Order: sequence, then C-alpha cells, then structure tokens
Amino acid sequence: MAEHMGPVTLTTHPVQRAGAWAVAVLAGRGAPEEVSRADLEKVVGRVVEDVCAAAVAGKDTPAYDWWKVLFSQYPNSKATHSKRSRNRDVLRPEVEGLFAPDSMTDVPSAVYGCTFCGRLASVVWTKTVLPMFDTSKALNTLPPRVAGWPVCWGCRVAAWALPYGAWVTAGSATVLTCEEPSAERVFAARMVQRAQRVIQAGFASLPATAHPERVVAMALRRLGPGLPSTAVLWTFKNDNQEPWLRVTRTRRATSRFLAVVDGRAPVRAGWHLLEEALTVRDRVGTVVTNGREAVARLLFEAEDGQSRSLLSQVYRVLEGRTDDWSPHEREALAGLAFTYAKEVLGMEPKLTAVATLLADWIEHGSASSRGKFAEYRKVALNDYQLGALLMQAQSRLLLDGHTPAAGPDDWAAVIGQRPRVWEQRMLLFAAVMQQLAQRGVAVSQKVPADEDDQIEQLVKQPILQADEDDFEEGAA
Repeated sequence: MAEHMGPVTLTTHPVQRAGAWAVAVLAGRGAPEEVSRADLEKVVGRVVEDVCAAAVAGKDTPAYDWWKVLFSQYPNSKATHSKRSRNRDVLRPEVEGLFAPDSMTDVPSAVYGCTFCGRLASVVWTKTVLPMFDTSKALNTLPPRVAGWPVCWGCRVAAWALPYGAWVTAGSATVLTCEEPSAERVFAARMVQRAQRVIQAGFASLPATAHPERVVAMALRRLGPGLPSTAVLWTFKNDNQEPWLRVTRTRRATSRFLAVVDGRAPVRAGWHLLEEALTVRDRVGTVVTNGREAVARLLFEAEDGQSRSLLSQVYRVLEGRTDDWSPHEREALAGLAFTYAKEVLGMEPKLTAVATLLADWIEHGSASSRGKFAEYRKVALNDYQLGALLMQAQSRLLLDGHTPAAGPDDWAAVIGQRPRVWEQRMLLFAAVMQQLAQRGVAVSQKVPADEDDQIEQLVKQPILQADEDDFEEGAA
C-alpha cells in the first residue's frame, strides 16, 4: 500500500502540517496527499534556489529579508550559519543534500520510522535543521548514541517549506491548524503568495494588512454556520537566543458567529463600528493600529489567558467613549455583544428586568440622565457597588411611584459569585445602552444628524473583506 502513496503525508504536528500544505500549494495541488514524486522534486528545486539566493544576498538587498526568515527557523543550518559559503555553486550541493530522497537499499540497517508520519526514513535530522525543536542551549536532549530524529523525504521538504505556508516575520512564524482542511488550504495559499513577495521584494513590499488572525477569520467566514471548526494559531521563535511558543485558538462556534454577523444588518453595523473604534492613527492621520486586524484578533483566545475577548472590548468601547456614540450606534454595538455571547459563549442572559430598572432610574428623577449614567458606568463591573446602586435605584423609583420589575433572582445574575458573572455585567451594560437608545435618552454629546446615513452605509458592507492592496483571496 505504501508504494502507491504519495511522498507527502499530512500529520497532526503543526510545523509539519503547515509545511505539507505549503508543498501542496507550491505544487499546484489541492491537498498534500495529491503531491507526486515529480511534484515534490519541483518543490525541492524551488526551495533550494530560494535558500541559496537568500544565503548569498547582500545585507542591503530585499532578498536578505528571506535569509532573516530562514535564520529565525534554522539558525544553525549550513544556509544560515555565519560561516556559510557566499558562493552559490559551493552552497547549492550542501542545501540539495538536505532533501535527497530516502535510500532503502544502501543502508537497510539504518532505516527508521519518520518522527512525523511514521514512514520509513533513512535520514536523521537534528535541531539545526528542524524548526521548533529545542534550542542550541539544550545540548543533550537526545538519548545516548542517538544521532537525531528520523525524518522522511516528504517531511524534510515540508519542514523547509514551512516559511512559505506560515505568516513570517524576521524573527517568528505563525502557522495554522484547523479541524476543517479547506481553511488550512486558504491560509496556506495566502501565505505562499505573501512569501513570494518577501522573497522578491522584501518585507517593505507587504501591505500592513492580512495578519494571520484576519486571514483565518476570512477562511472561517467562508465555511458558513454548518461547519463549526476550531482554528489554532501557533506562533513561535526558534533562534539561538530564547525560543518561545504562543498558542491562540478560536471557539468552534466562531464560524457560525461570523455567518450570523454577516447575515444581520444591525449586527454587521456593530462589527464595522468596532473596527472603527479600534483603529488608531497618529497625529498626521497614518494608521498605527488597523481596526480590522484588531477585531479579527479578538476572536482568538490565548492558552495562557493573556488575551482580550470581543465581549470585553465592546464593553470598553461603550464604557470609555460614551460621548462618541449616537443612540443607534450604541444599539448596534450592544447587539454585537449579545450575538457574540449567544453564538460563541453559549449564553442566554436574562437581563431585561435589571436593565429596565437601571434605564428607568437613569431616565427619570431630578438629577440629569448623564449624571446618573456616569454613576452606573463607574460601578458597572463591581459586584458590591453595583448591588448598592441597584438598591438606590429601586428605592428611588419606588418612592417616586414606579414599580420596578426586577426581583432577587434578577439581581443575583449580576452581583452573585457564579460562572460568567463578569460577562453578565458587561452584557448588562450593553443592555442598558440598548434601552436608553430605544427610549431616546441622551447620555452623550454627539449630535446624531447624519447617523442614519452612516449606519445605512455600514450595514451594506460585508465583514472580513480583502483590502484592495491585499492578496487575492485563496490565490496560490
């Protein structure tokens, strides 16, 4: 059976998997399993030429940027070592030797199972040519008298095709693994095109868009609601200093959430408003932080917990920039928060009664609505202070002849110690903003003269569209 298999196998290891997809894209195939021996030989020729060109490039040339990429992944290889030959004719045979097909007849006693895919392999590799395999400071990680890790021909090529299928910088690489292979194919195709630009014209030729999170989000949006899939981004540095690894992932329902957002006009407006809010410009108007990239990044959660969620960011935008939003804009942002909570977090919050209590208190009474809203905003995330404010609001409304609908069970959802209580308080803030907008209660100073036209323009725009100067979606 193995004789009829192609030379490249798609495994679960993120480095090999990203490289295998890159090989498929470079070979013009739909999947790694479709790559033939002839295809793999052509890919080897392409990789060897690019490696040699980068290794002999001058430091002031665009081609040197690709050498920086190679150095960040294979810092002690013959192509990146400081003592490497600067003569391409001398260097090429050494690089080609890395990708020689396995020999199963010359040394039958020295044939092993590949570390990645389990195929028979006659070559062993060490960390000098394998990305994300230890650090040069760890000298004795292999067992005694073991020369290295067995790696078959296809996986060796995949290991060095990795930079083509990854979102690379001069010091790190980001690869994708996803439950849905079509998303991996889209990501690899986009990254191969990006790598071609770097090889030809350096990093300066790249637009400041299409970061890995947004590329993945675009791929997940294309999946639609019927294919829930978790996408994982592995970002790592593999140089001689301090290698590191950072892992972020989406929740399985993210593709459904994106489909719902794209299909509902008011929520779509909230998405675009959040993109605008997170866009940062310097004094001359140049974009420093791209809001589209920032919103896509909110769909990913870091394994170490050091990441912001979309829900918390919507809260910060609503709470910190009250005067920037008209009533309709606040309602659109709140709708986005509730959609995320329902579709991604699986929450069905019942906050109408408490939100009505707070909205009634803000709207009615002798003090200004802006002043009372400021009081609520100050305590919105503090359980004790929020409880005290609810007591004050309910007492005031009762004394003024109103009948608040919120009871003890309603209060407990936002002031008790229970799972997701922080999210409940953030959603309560969004619900209060929604009610105030629906009632026309002014808590900001923004003049809503043309807000209907602005909202109408936003709802017409699909989410996660490629920029004009970005790469062709899915191009190889």
